[in-house]
Amino acid sequence: MQLHPLLVPVADLLFPPRCPLCGEGLAAQTGLCASCWGDLAIPGPPCCSACQRPLGDSAEQGAICAPCLAEPPRHDGIAAGTLYNDASRKLILAFKHGRRIALAPLLARLMLNQVPEEVGEGWLVAPVPLHRWRLWRRGFNQAALLAGEIARARGAGLVVDGLHRRKATRTLGGLGKKARAKTLSGAIAVNTKHASRWKGAKVLLVDDVLTSGATTGACVAALKRAGAKKVVVACFARVLDGLQTKTPGT
Repeated sequence: MQLHPLLVPVADLLFPPRCPLCGEGLAAQTGLCASCWGDLAIPGPPCCSACQRPLGDSAEQGAICAPCLAEPPRHDGIAAGTLYNDASRKLILAFKHGRRIALAPLLARLMLNQVPEEVGEGWLVAPVPLHRWRLWRRGFNQAALLAGEIARARGAGLVVDGLHRRKATRTLGGLGKKARAKTLSGAIAVNTKHASRWKGAKVLLVDDVLTSGATTGACVAALKRAGAKKVVVACFARVLDGLQTKTPGT
């Protein structure tokens, strides 16, 4: 929710604008300082045509990365606002665990820079769900806040409760592929009251951090089983091999 322009000077007086990463003073409550902007890793071409994973400079247009060749994804593309590093990790920690939900518009803007232009009217935007116990403890679903910002910006339909977790699951960090799949088996399903909306739908699935892809994969599978025609995954930060992988818990 944005303040009325006449109230902005009052808000800036009471709460002087500062960079959420380093605390440096800013001219307005619009984002990060110049130095911290430079610390973010923004993905770009050349990249995998299937999942947008960054590739080497010598990669040809239309190239597919090794993981997608080994196991073709069920999703229809990944749009990551940033690659996971120290700067993006600090923003996620502040947003999710520091309860600084006012960061949602900033994080969503970075995601929107990567979300395909076709995503808009006629699309549905759905967040990766939290189990109700975790939602009660945290008080909000960070993915739902990001999904709301993106849906409003693109004029897409927002389905906050389109997916739900039928059982609580342990953190997936440190688990192998088979263990992750076993942990998530039967954990995520579509909400039956929205079942008809997924048939033939084009969906943008939103999460804050994409690590192994196991959770989003389970969501994509549920949406495709429900009849979704296309599912693109959007995240704020994407963890890749070779970058820092100590991620905040879900």
